[in-house]
Amino acid sequence: MRNLLNFLARYSNLIIFLILEGIAFYLLSTGNSYHNSRLVNGVRGITRGIEEKINHTRSYLSLRFINETLAAENVTLRNTIAKLARRENSLFFSVNDSVNKQQYLHTSAEVIENSINRQKNFFTINKGESQGIKVDMAVISENSVAGVIVGCSKNYSVVMSLLNFNFKLSARIKSNGYFGSLSWDGRDYRYAVLSEIPQHVLVNVGDTIETTGYSAIFPEGAMVGTVSDYEKFGGDFYKITVLVATDFKKLHFVDVIGNMKKTEQLELEKLFQ
Repeated sequence: MRNLLNFLARYSNLIIFLILEGIAFYLLSTGNSYHNSRLVNGVRGITRGIEEKINHTRSYLSLRFINETLAAENVTLRNTIAKLARRENSLFFSVNDSVNKQQYLHTSAEVIENSINRQKNFFTINKGESQGIKVDMAVISENSVAGVIVGCSKNYSVVMSLLNFNFKLSARIKSNGYFGSLSWDGRDYRYAVLSEIPQHVLVNVGDTIETTGYSAIFPEGAMVGTVSDYEKFGGDFYKITVLVATDFKKLHFVDVIGNMKKTEQLELEKLFQ
């Protein structure tokens, strides 16, 4: 009680001033329609601003759920498109095909660890063997190449990034179909190098680079990047600098692609190696 009395005595002038100010505002707003409307509008404006900030905060906090939902929807659409595309050529496949003549299965995953500043970069996703993930499955981000599964546990998988010295990819120039080998030289996370393209081939800056589909891992036509620069190398071939389409600094949600006919293809190819 003594502390309360000391507080009131110390700030009595301020308290009386605030009370009188409140009374003055009340009389001014109730006794004059103009001032009353201005006060009401001002309060409404403040309230509206606070509500907008709250709504923006709620929208931001829900982005993670929205992204996960979109990733799942993309996977469903990819699987549906693959089924429909294979049915169009059903005469070339056995009617006993248990997977509706579909060659590739897609599933979404979230990147939970990533590196881009090493010579051998990897990233980790939150799905593993329990979710059907296997070694040598392709990983793409927004339909552009990101890496290849190299290790799996029960619920996690490690992916060899395109930004890895050991990563090799069969890629081609979309405009003319000439293909070569794409790899990363370890210099800049934004660029890779396409080699083995003959010098008689017409190459232009901006040409699209995509996967060939020659391997049993990546499907044909997946985006790799665009030609940024090129130069003659070794007398017979170009050294083509490719601006990669995947932004590895903001890699978050990815699609894992499984080739259901990979084993059949590899076993057949072994017979002639």
